[in-house]
Amino acid sequence: MAGVDPVRALLSHGERLQGARLADLVAADPDRSAMTLRVGPLYATFARQRYDLEALAALHALAARAGLPAAFRALVDGAHVNVSEDRPALHTALRGDVGASDTARDARAQATQARAQMARLVAELEASGVTDIVNVGIGGSDLGPRLVVDALKDFGSGRFRVHFLTNVDGSDAQHTLRGLDPARTAAILVSKSFATQETLLNGTVLRDWLGGGDRLFAVSANLPRAEAFGVDAAHVLPMWDWVGGRYSLWSTVGFAIALAVGMPRFDALLAGAAEMDAHALDSTPGANLVNLHALTAIWNRNVLGLATQAVLPYDERLALLPAYLQQLVMESLGKSVRPDGSAVGADTVPVLWGGAGTNSQHSFFQALHQGTQTVPCDFIGVVRPAHPYIDNHAALLANLLAQTEALANGHDADDAQRAYPGNRPSTLLLIDELTPRSLGMLVALYEHSVYAQSVLWGINAFDQWGVELGKSIASGLLPALQGAAADAPADPVTRAVLGEILRKRQAAE
Repeated sequence: MAGVDPVRALLSHGERLQGARLADLVAADPDRSAMTLRVGPLYATFARQRYDLEALAALHALAARAGLPAAFRALVDGAHVNVSEDRPALHTALRGDVGASDTARDARAQATQARAQMARLVAELEASGVTDIVNVGIGGSDLGPRLVVDALKDFGSGRFRVHFLTNVDGSDAQHTLRGLDPARTAAILVSKSFATQETLLNGTVLRDWLGGGDRLFAVSANLPRAEAFGVDAAHVLPMWDWVGGRYSLWSTVGFAIALAVGMPRFDALLAGAAEMDAHALDSTPGANLVNLHALTAIWNRNVLGLATQAVLPYDERLALLPAYLQQLVMESLGKSVRPDGSAVGADTVPVLWGGAGTNSQHSFFQALHQGTQTVPCDFIGVVRPAHPYIDNHAALLANLLAQTEALANGHDADDAQRAYPGNRPSTLLLIDELTPRSLGMLVALYEHSVYAQSVLWGINAFDQWGVELGKSIASGLLPALQGAAADAPADPVTRAVLGEILRKRQAAE
């Protein structure tokens, strides 16, 4: 994972294009055909990115030097790409058979067997009197399933209402359970280790509220802990250490998805992701959507020096996509050292954020258009809606197209307050129709783009050691907050704030 130095490799092109404006780049190459790709139901145009064909060729050369094709083959074949934990990252085996090694085939067999077990549990619940499902998890055990259930609400089986409980804040549990009938509710506890503090605390609330473990289900790699908690072994679905949490919605972590939309549509979701796997692996560099998306991110971060990235889905069903991608991108790429401990020679992850259009236009678009910082944007639209309100959808798409144009071209005005500087780059992804297949392809596109960026920078996309320190400190503070005798914190600010909390609690008793 040596990576490359994208700044040095692309410096001359950055200098050459420093004063170039998007309007001029487009005028010089009006159709920008080399920057437009279609993969099945996904159409993508990078025509409003601030590079030209010469710079694009340099980006593809950078990818070749970094060995991207070989890196993708290593990923799907089960090489130990997660080097700090010495294990593979075989989420592609959960949804297809692109892997050619015995390791990948064995993982695929395990995934197929687990999906059959999940199908049996879905049928068991469908035959019961349960009407509501509460999925208890955090991070990848929540964000992926929550995104998909929300995005595919038009495909819901109607058999279950699926709810998500994630925050350790008791308010979340109180509000989630309000109005539900414990006699007609089942809960899924999702934790690979079955030691995640938030999930176990919320799981205890659910277990007590349900009156026991009869309608408790679990997704975990630790069967003994799940059983000790009160979950019947027959209700525990397996997880594996070769699937990271933020890449796990395709696994049994998607149990809630299967309950919400049915197993056939869950299978279609996986099939869509498998199509993108094959595209990432087999397409030529110039026709590879994954490569172009990743290389564009590298250009914006390292050549243009842009520190944030906005994702703007113009479809309310994808409103949770920015939150999902925050974890995928920032947990995967939030690294400043390579696996050998050496410093990365370039800036890595941008701050990713966003929101659904057109709501966002009345929120933060002012900063996108006239703020001092340029924010590259991914706009995502859906051509054919799943509702009959054609005028609404026409207005939605008109706003989508108008915003990309306004950001790129700007507007001159005598009054500086009304001038738009323009020259602000964006990518436009259009989905023919939001279906399980197209959603699977979209999410897998972002997964593979993240992996490609990690290869280019020479970092590990599959560990997340940066979250551990805070957890460790929190475990040391918990006894004092629970009222037990405990050593005072060594940090003076923490000690002062903890004292204030305890004094206020005592005054209220």
